[in-house]
Amino acid sequence: MVELEKQLKAKLNVLLQQIEISITDQQKNQLVGLVLLLNKWNKAYNLTSVRDPKDMLVKHILDSIVISPYLQGENFIDVGTGPGLPGLPLAIINPNKNFVLLDSLGKRISFIRNTIRELNINNVQVVLSRVEQYKPTNTFDGVLSRAFASLKDMTDWCKHLPSDKGFFYALKGQYKKDEISSLSSNFYIDKVIELKIPELVGKRHLILISSK
Repeated sequence: MVELEKQLKAKLNVLLQQIEISITDQQKNQLVGLVLLLNKWNKAYNLTSVRDPKDMLVKHILDSIVISPYLQGENFIDVGTGPGLPGLPLAIINPNKNFVLLDSLGKRISFIRNTIRELNINNVQVVLSRVEQYKPTNTFDGVLSRAFASLKDMTDWCKHLPSDKGFFYALKGQYKKDEISSLSSNFYIDKVIELKIPELVGKRHLILISSK
């Protein structure tokens, strides 16, 4: 485990240089700790199809934190977060922002609760619920989604979550124009950003959506 931890830290440093994101040593340790916990729990809970911890660094950690420079505001919700992606990595490198991580599957929520306790992450609230049934007391600056649903379903199911000036942040692979055309007339595409993620095969896009 110690050797694996060293290898992951070395690889993370190289990857961070390539995407030009600078974080503290403590945050690096937390990100590596997240990968180690994901790898450990994955054997029993089947949280992700990615089995190699080094691949997890690219496909889960980097793929999450690469959107950090685009986040506007302080309060975010990650809907259909799964094992905490992209919410946990983003919370780790943005300690001054607050994140609600929502999922409807108990084993994923158990993993996230254990992880925030073990890694001492203080800016995450965990919610076990279907998104349609979740009624927060306050709206959010951003609604995050990674492989959660189509853009239409995401905006329809989560329309009660963003503030008047809030955005939907959809992490997608291909940019599909037919998915855009199916959006309700209440929403429009604000921006489409092609993301550059080292060692990741295939295209990645961040789609920002606003309410009209």
